[in-house]
Amino acid sequence: MEFTSPVPELVEGLAKGLAREHLLDWGGTALRVQGVDVIAPPNFASGKAVMRTSTPVVMKGSGHNEHGERTTRQAWVLPTEPEFPAYFEGNLRRKAQTIGVDPDVSVQAITWVGPKRSFAVSQGHKPGAAIEAEIHGAPETLQCIWSWGLGQANSAGFGWVIA
Repeated sequence: MEFTSPVPELVEGLAKGLAREHLLDWGGTALRVQGVDVIAPPNFASGKAVMRTSTPVVMKGSGHNEHGERTTRQAWVLPTEPEFPAYFEGNLRRKAQTIGVDPDVSVQAITWVGPKRSFAVSQGHKPGAAIEAEIHGAPETLQCIWSWGLGQANSAGFGWVIA
């Protein structure tokens, strides 16, 4: 099981807490703790990263129709749709601003898109697809994004970066 955060102090605190446990009750499933390792993100010294997700990336678009009228607040867009790149890049910049790192992040290319997947969550279904994207930015920012995940709803397990 893996937990990540762009805030190292949170990961360290979680690791210390888990290291003291022998058994976790995870929604009724008993998990035996055999070891805890803190893994640092790649250094991304070149300012370039290629990140691939193992879980779908979900992203909301504008919800506007061709006349500029908002028709829905649940306007989920897939990586192959025209609105996706701009909203995806904006999401990465907001994440960087939230934790106080350089928000000058750009998505150079989405190099792979997996099949569409839809998952039921407390607010209904969220559609998305796993992706691989080439992202440019400050090394510290890329490390935070790698730890946080791509797209929205990362705390629900979406956009988990595996490579």
